[in-house]
Amino acid sequence: MNCRFRFSLVAAGMMLAATAQALEAKYTVEDIPALQAEKQHSTASKRVTSRFTRSHYKQFTLDDDFSEGIFNRYLEMLDYNKNFLTQSDINEFDKWASEFDDQLKSGKSEAAYEIFNRVLLRRFERYQYALTVLDEPMKFDNDEEFIIDRSELPWPKDNKELDALWYSRVKYDALNLKLAGKEWEEIQETLSKRYNNAIKRLVQTKNEDVFQIYMNAFAREVDPHTSYLSPRNAEQFQSEMNLSLEGIGAVLQTEDDYTVIRSLVAGGPASNSKQLAPGDRIIGVGQEKGDVVDVIGWRLDDVVQLIKGPKGTKVRLEILPEGPNAKSYSVTIVRDKIRLEDRAVKSEVLEFGDLSVGVIEIPSFYVGLSEDTKVQLAKLNEQNVDGIVIDLRDNGGGALSEATALTGLFIKGGPVVQVRDSYGRVKVNGDSDQHIYYDGPMTILINRYSASASEIFAAALQDYGRAVVVGEQSFGKGTVQQHRSLNHIYDLFDNALGHVQYTIQKFYRINGGSTQHLGVVPDIAFPSAVDPSETGESVEDNALPWDSIKPAQFKQVKDKTKQVASLTKQHESRVKGDMEFGFILDDIARYQAEKDRNSISLNYQTRRDEEASEDKARLERLNIRQKSLGEAPFESLEDVPKDYEAPDVYLNEAAKITLDMLNIS
Repeated sequence: MNCRFRFSLVAAGMMLAATAQALEAKYTVEDIPALQAEKQHSTASKRVTSRFTRSHYKQFTLDDDFSEGIFNRYLEMLDYNKNFLTQSDINEFDKWASEFDDQLKSGKSEAAYEIFNRVLLRRFERYQYALTVLDEPMKFDNDEEFIIDRSELPWPKDNKELDALWYSRVKYDALNLKLAGKEWEEIQETLSKRYNNAIKRLVQTKNEDVFQIYMNAFAREVDPHTSYLSPRNAEQFQSEMNLSLEGIGAVLQTEDDYTVIRSLVAGGPASNSKQLAPGDRIIGVGQEKGDVVDVIGWRLDDVVQLIKGPKGTKVRLEILPEGPNAKSYSVTIVRDKIRLEDRAVKSEVLEFGDLSVGVIEIPSFYVGLSEDTKVQLAKLNEQNVDGIVIDLRDNGGGALSEATALTGLFIKGGPVVQVRDSYGRVKVNGDSDQHIYYDGPMTILINRYSASASEIFAAALQDYGRAVVVGEQSFGKGTVQQHRSLNHIYDLFDNALGHVQYTIQKFYRINGGSTQHLGVVPDIAFPSAVDPSETGESVEDNALPWDSIKPAQFKQVKDKTKQVASLTKQHESRVKGDMEFGFILDDIARYQAEKDRNSISLNYQTRRDEEASEDKARLERLNIRQKSLGEAPFESLEDVPKDYEAPDVYLNEAAKITLDMLNIS
């Protein structure tokens, strides 16, 4: 395909025209592979189907209705933002809507590959069109808008409507580069490389990639924590479980051509940098020397290979934060070995005049956590702290046994969690050592990303009345998964079938209630922009429902109803005029005002003004804080140190509530 741009010069009163050759697409439509199922996929499909229908906690019937759900989810996974397929494509695919169930049972995948091959072709056509849009320099002085999320909108009627959508998308990409200081020639070169790279990734698509998406469309229609891993991804999973990777310590996923940070490994280089957060998009990767490579549209495993590297070497990341008007920035990270000890429990002491509060930060429920926590409790007891905060923010869980053992450090004995299987059998896990390692005032700090084992621990101590839970309502994951290989000992496939992970149990609080959907509701809620109705287990498609079972037999340590009422009153009085909580309330108001915004201006001056306004507001806030500390103000954002950290407002307030408990006692 030929892509040209034209430019004109004015010299000596004459118009001189010149034409230059832009970067050409290196591939043609003939290079797009015709993908098809491989021999082992038939066996894998039948075994996945058998495993899910017979062993999953959720009892479901794989029929035509369920098939339609898989069909719609498969289309969503292939074209979430409705940028590639037209309504006529969807109409053609409708013949397969009721066939997925039969094909899964028989080991066929004709429907999945026919649909995928069409999507592959449509993607090629769109990127090919995007390259032609770059022929002419763009102007950014009109009042146009780019639609950010099209997932709830109708499918485009035809190619003409798709052309309009993609012209807008290319303009959006170009404007972001212009706002970063790029001239048109640089913009054209960058986007030409980006779109050509996207086409290259299409050409490199493998049969295994299709099969994994197909199986996961089935898996996610069962529940959000059920999945299929291809042999290659299963190998990567095992490496991560063994913590043997050398890299930055971040879990990545692909969302609409972007590589997105799903979570950070506590104690890893990415987490320690304090410059990355879940939701950030990695748009460029560079080594210590050389250029940063634009990775938008790349395969996830190829991006991972660029980021990984030997311990001690540096990797440069270009980051685009979440949000419609976010500005990209660069981060340099020194790669390191991701070790279990980096994720271990840690403690510190916060001083408040003559009083002190110990903080125990638990990043995950790894095997050995309870024993390590005993060591930290002994250190804090030696320092005669007046109370303890257990910080479980962003702790996604881990070993169920460790949640039970950790709870046992703070109670004399008794049940901790109830586990029910798909047959309705209930097992009670508890503590029986009759020894308490700390019995003073205690709060547990949680947020919306505290999940699973974190919720078991927090819920148990809340039910016992042993601790006051503060923060945000937790995630609401009350299920247990099992990881299994699809291979049998007599197979000749040599581990070519992959693995599955599926839900086998639900766990319940000792009061009988499930944490599924509901999570743990804090005794004292902190203001938050995170709305439980918009994130967490309750908004996941096909998540198992909340329910309850018979309470376990346990005796409360203390009824904290009156104490919580008094603590809440003191908390509300303290934060009412607090500067930092005022900032949080301002952020919440801004988020509420903008959260439903689904378009962004393509006018250069409008975007510049919005950026300037945001930068001004941020600088003003920083200088209000500087003044309160008696420090000199920052002249500009460039003067703010790279390692600048805002106060941990929630942790400080949790510590103060802990001291309030001491006073009440």
